[in-house]
Amino acid sequence: MKQIIKKIVSVALIIVIAFGATYAVGEAVQQPKTVKAASYGKRMAKQKAKEYLRAMAFSKKGLYDQLRFEGFTKKQAKYGVKHCGANWKKQAYKKAKEYLRSMSFSKKGLYDQLRFEGFTKKQAKYGVRKAYR
Repeated sequence: MKQIIKKIVSVALIIVIAFGATYAVGEAVQQPKTVKAASYGKRMAKQKAKEYLRAMAFSKKGLYDQLRFEGFTKKQAKYGVKHCGANWKKQAYKKAKEYLRSMSFSKKGLYDQLRFEGFTKKQAKYGVRKAYR
């Protein structure tokens, strides 16, 4: 009788261990993935992008090009531009004001210049409309 009880306990223990391991694996799969931290280069590109935006206005494309010129990789520059927190319409307005402080422009000329700088049509229209008040 003792041997039968030992076998039942052993089988039950194996089932509990197997079920517990399966449950633990299932739980691990359901855990949310952690967000991978940005690389040092990406963080530096983001910081540099913010520094540039404090000094002067840039279009998204213009800032990307400037970061690439500074030696950041494509991925780093893209990350810096994406995560710098810029409002590109406001940047178009600031750039339009910068131009109007130093030169005379017609509305169309200012719009064309902003488009040349890399601002989208909507951004350039916004910049001209706000700066030409």
